[in-house]
Amino acid sequence: MNEMARPMVPPRLVAVGDNCLDAFLSRDLLTVGGNALNVAVQWRRAGCQARYFGAVGPDPEGDVVLAEIAAAGLDPDDVERLPGDTAVTLLRDDAGDRRFLLEAFGVGENYMPSPDRYAVAAAADWVHLGTNANPELVRRLVADAVPFSVDVSTAHFALPLQGVPLVFASGQDPSVEPAGPTLAALRAAGARQVVLTCGRAGAYFDDGASVLHVDAAPVEVVDTCGAGDSFIAVFLTGFRFAHADAGAALAHAARAAALTCTHLGGFPQRPRPIPDWLPVKYAAAINDGHGG
Repeated sequence: MNEMARPMVPPRLVAVGDNCLDAFLSRDLLTVGGNALNVAVQWRRAGCQARYFGAVGPDPEGDVVLAEIAAAGLDPDDVERLPGDTAVTLLRDDAGDRRFLLEAFGVGENYMPSPDRYAVAAAADWVHLGTNANPELVRRLVADAVPFSVDVSTAHFALPLQGVPLVFASGQDPSVEPAGPTLAALRAAGARQVVLTCGRAGAYFDDGASVLHVDAAPVEVVDTCGAGDSFIAVFLTGFRFAHADAGAALAHAARAAALTCTHLGGFPQRPRPIPDWLPVKYAAAINDGHGG
């Protein structure tokens, strides 16, 4: 947020939803991420009053996630430990492209915060829901007039969008699929405002009155994981709380996304070596994907 004026009073921001343990098998490294968690960490790094509500399982993967949450300055006690598995993604590099061998959402899928956590979120200045959000949670936030956004990623219409204040979605290069019809469809589904990110083709903002576009910032890419989440965090703080117009907020968010592409993981962290137990536990997925 150093290129924009900071709010006089740091906003109270809550991210709700997914976290994940990412295993980069080709590099023998683990990082922690997930859309909602990445957004919360970026907010915390920007000096906002940020909290993250999500869930992990009572397993070693959950221990790693909670340790990284604490290292990032968030409160691990805000995270619920529920029966089941922590979300895990297994990735392999193939000629510079990422290939997913496993994407298990675990106990974070359709996460609904506990009543006390929901009360905190409902009183926040802004709430962001990560991907694979609980549809009932979306409806409840709309009904309670809570200011919030949700990232639908590429599943544009998997969630109820009627009355949602701001929707973030992932699109394709406009030469393959023009942005206009996608923006219009999301608005027709009920989203009041829409941001569509299209990778190297930049991003679009549609508020129903006009459509703005910003180019992507050029960068030497190390890993694209979490770039869109950095975009979301910075756009929201700039547009909603730093009095930036949509065009300036888009441009600043594009630079933040580019910066995230210069390191492994969705936010700066020290990647961990993959522990011996992980390839044993997920041997079936690794062998099926020839990811050893």
